[in-house]
Amino acid sequence: QVQLVESGGGLVQAGGSLRLSCVASGRTFRRYFMGWFRQAPGKEREFVATINWTAGSTYYADSVKGRFTISRDNAKNTVDLQMNSLKPDDTAVYYCAARTRVLAIAITRAGGYDYWGQGIQVTVSS
Repeated sequence: QVQLVESGGGLVQAGGSLRLSCVASGRTFRRYFMGWFRQAPGKEREFVATINWTAGSTYYADSVKGRFTISRDNAKNTVDLQMNSLKPDDTAVYYCAARTRVLAIAITRAGGYDYWGQGIQVTVSS
């Protein structure tokens, strides 16, 4: 069983920055693919970013590329999402997700992850 707990959300003005953090339980955290997703009211959950086990490979949604950075610290069991140049369209509940086993679903899809955090609100005012 893996538990994921997000922190760092809140309210920020457009153009500002926030850093989300996710702490994971589990002794084999370093083997997990980790991702961030978000869900705005009335919309489906969408992919934001993902990072592989060694942090040597990252992938971003086009909508956040160049503004967001995903990183991880396997010694601390954490994965962070640094969000810069925030826009009102970034307003959503953000979820941390872990892919702990091989799944026949792409890492950019919500179904490609088997554990989820409870979500944290990020609101960007114009």
